[in-house]
Amino acid sequence: QVIILIIKFLFCQFQELYFKNLSKRNKQIMEKNGNNRKLRVCVATCNRADYSKLAPIMFGIKTEPEFFELDVVVLGSHLIDDYGNTYRMIEQDDFDINTRLHTIVRGEDEAAMVESVGLALVKLPDVLNRLKPDIMIVHGDRFDALALATSAALMNIRILHIEGGEVSGTIDDSIRHAITKLAHYHVCCTRSAEQHLISMCEDHDRILLAGCPSYDKLLSAKNKDYMSIIRMWLGDDVKSKDYIVALQHPVTTDIKHSIKMFELTLDALISFNKRTLVLFPNIDAGSKEMVRVMRKKGIEHHPNFRAVKHVPFDQFIQLVAHAGCMIGNSSCGVREVGAFGTPVINLGTRQIGRETGENVLHVRDADTQDKILQALHLQFGKQYPCSKIYGDGNAVPRILKFLKSIDLQEPLQKKFCFPPVKENISQDIDHILETLSALAVDLGGTNLRVAIVSMKGEIVKKYTQFNPKTYEERINLILQMCVEAAAEAVKLNCRILGVGISTGGRVNPREGIVLHSTKLIQEWNSVDLRTPLSDTLHLPVWVDNDGNCAALAERKFGQGKGLENFVTLITGTGIGGGIIHQHELIHGSSFCAAELGHLVVSLDGPDCSCGSHGCIEAYASGMALQREAKKLHDEDLLLVEGMSVPKDEAVGALHLIQAAKLGNAKAQSILRTAGTALGLGVVNILHTMNPSLVILSGVLASHYIHIVKDVIRQQALSSVQDVDVVVSDLVDPALLGAASMVLDYTTRRIY
Repeated sequence: QVIILIIKFLFCQFQELYFKNLSKRNKQIMEKNGNNRKLRVCVATCNRADYSKLAPIMFGIKTEPEFFELDVVVLGSHLIDDYGNTYRMIEQDDFDINTRLHTIVRGEDEAAMVESVGLALVKLPDVLNRLKPDIMIVHGDRFDALALATSAALMNIRILHIEGGEVSGTIDDSIRHAITKLAHYHVCCTRSAEQHLISMCEDHDRILLAGCPSYDKLLSAKNKDYMSIIRMWLGDDVKSKDYIVALQHPVTTDIKHSIKMFELTLDALISFNKRTLVLFPNIDAGSKEMVRVMRKKGIEHHPNFRAVKHVPFDQFIQLVAHAGCMIGNSSCGVREVGAFGTPVINLGTRQIGRETGENVLHVRDADTQDKILQALHLQFGKQYPCSKIYGDGNAVPRILKFLKSIDLQEPLQKKFCFPPVKENISQDIDHILETLSALAVDLGGTNLRVAIVSMKGEIVKKYTQFNPKTYEERINLILQMCVEAAAEAVKLNCRILGVGISTGGRVNPREGIVLHSTKLIQEWNSVDLRTPLSDTLHLPVWVDNDGNCAALAERKFGQGKGLENFVTLITGTGIGGGIIHQHELIHGSSFCAAELGHLVVSLDGPDCSCGSHGCIEAYASGMALQREAKKLHDEDLLLVEGMSVPKDEAVGALHLIQAAKLGNAKAQSILRTAGTALGLGVVNILHTMNPSLVILSGVLASHYIHIVKDVIRQQALSSVQDVDVVVSDLVDPALLGAASMVLDYTTRRIY
């Protein structure tokens, strides 16, 4: 027993010493890293819309309790029964709500909005004094958010504003920009928003281009089981892509017109006769009148309509992802829905300044039922490329990193960076410039190439494989190479904006379909390239003919930069080209423009692969030169002193060129004839298009340039003889042209 007592005593002494040392060690660490204590973050949410953006950040903060303490404040329409008591979804997400503030003055008019801001300003100081947060996260552009930012700023609490710098088109713009001026740190979603913040004199070191937090959930949501959700909200007989989601809010600067437009929208939806899920409007001035319109038209009891106050965000994602169309004026339509390629009809001016994907059709003067109905017929059931304008699914990790980098010892007073503004500043959390880039794909007769191309035309990384002979193998290889390149782009700090594809043959660039391919690429007719790539990568995809891509490359990166009119001729395995007229690429009525290789320069010339004869391609292409080289070789007339062709090597155009350089008269004659044929084609182009420049591109260009210029001097009209003909200095025009389709694309569509 004595021994046991001694052991117990020694154990207690040891335990006391251990915890004393541990406490001392922790104290030393805290003293050494005084700036690394837990950051107390207050997230304030006012309504269902801002919670969908804030929730991913809240979940991220919750997963790192060693760095953050989270306080949640709920106010605004979250706590109103008529708007779904949406605070419950915060509780269902297992967040502890520290404070509930009833701040809404009912009335749903302009005066009620002002009174609600005043009531929030009266109640918030007590809450903030009690919580004492290090930083408050505020989202967006609602009047409740303005009250939050004002209170925090006046109480010397740092503010992180989400989605600043954007432009919509209503009073929300003024509120959003007012919050920007109060906020100390900014998380924006798009490059344009970032530039707006810099133009507003915000410190670029405190701006994070992260993307929209909701996209972190959106881009992983579509593969979930969705039919049960569709049936729950719309009925058992509804199929995917065969229903409409409608969400329309009042425009506070023109309430009467927005109510009239809502009435016309409902009339059009009734006439269109498709099952429709209608969500109640938000709490802005005018919402009460819009609800009266719904009830006057019997929407809540109409067999084709389901009217609801609120749909949980996870379920709402599935509903819009598989809808035949979304209609209304919610920012969700022009922002989040683009991630799924769902068609959207944006009504009126509420979102007039937003960046949008090509899935959005704007009906800005929605003044007649017929106009809205026509838009429904145009959009319903379509599928557009997935757009990632507002995010790439990695916003939350960037935001958490940004929060960890905040130094609480820094002065609280904001600094404004007045003009001149630095150009092209994009600050991420590591203070490293993320390179805006495109994935470029070049489908040649022999090789399949994929490259990461920067905005400046630099090929950051290139991947090359042999082009498979079958469709199945080829499409799988394209997908595999693009997925690998996209993953590598993250490591290389490149942000991929989209995918551009250059391929031989006739292409419909509007639909992303290869209509007819060249004989060099087998099993490549009527091939939809856009859909599989867009679905796999969640990126927009552009496709065009390789000749057109070469012209686009010259327009953006080459000798055609800044020129209004020029023509590019590719001299390679075949002969192709592209025409730039008034700064725009010419496709033609059936996408057959600029088939310059098939200009006929002789009525009795050699057969061409197109089925005709006497085409430029039949004389001057790599295939034509290879044909002539083989003839000479078969007759033992090709090789001259200093030349040899190994037995296992096929005779080609390069052997003919080598023989000509070494003095082979017959080889020289063939090259002269080929160059003359090409020169006559250029003369025809000069007489038809009258461009200011002709650019010869491809491996044979330098061998033809002098002959072509001689033909122009001899055959062309004097009025076009001064037009310059040059050899392209671009190394990879097909890849650069494919990239330029992505980098130059404008997303706005107007109806």
